[in-house]
Amino acid sequence: MALFSRSKTKTVEETAAKSTKAKAVVSNALPTDKDLSAIIIKPRVTEKAVRQNDQNVYTFVVRQNATKFLVADAIKSLFKVTPVKINIVNKSPRQFMSRSKGRNVSAKGMKKAYVYLKKGDRIDLV
Repeated sequence: MALFSRSKTKTVEETAAKSTKAKAVVSNALPTDKDLSAIIIKPRVTEKAVRQNDQNVYTFVVRQNATKFLVADAIKSLFKVTPVKINIVNKSPRQFMSRSKGRNVSAKGMKKAYVYLKKGDRIDLV
């Protein structure tokens, strides 16, 4: 038996083992499928955000790689409402001197999404 022979004789067991491996790798997910629930991290509940809820503007903390279109799709699928407009704001991280500790402290950055809804639509956050 030569190492580099041209004839390839395989046993039935080897071909069966390779075909089962190939079937195990294939998944039902399409490359266009997205996990929309992972786009929105949490609602942002501050005084300003609560005041804006009366004008149908809701504020959410979203992932750093989120776009307006992904946020719109996530709002549609999670809360069953259609947003009219979405504004996204990047809050950059900053370094500042702590008053009490007297040393440099860093505040984390985040990405916020302001979601504007129609007059009749509501999102119940509580």
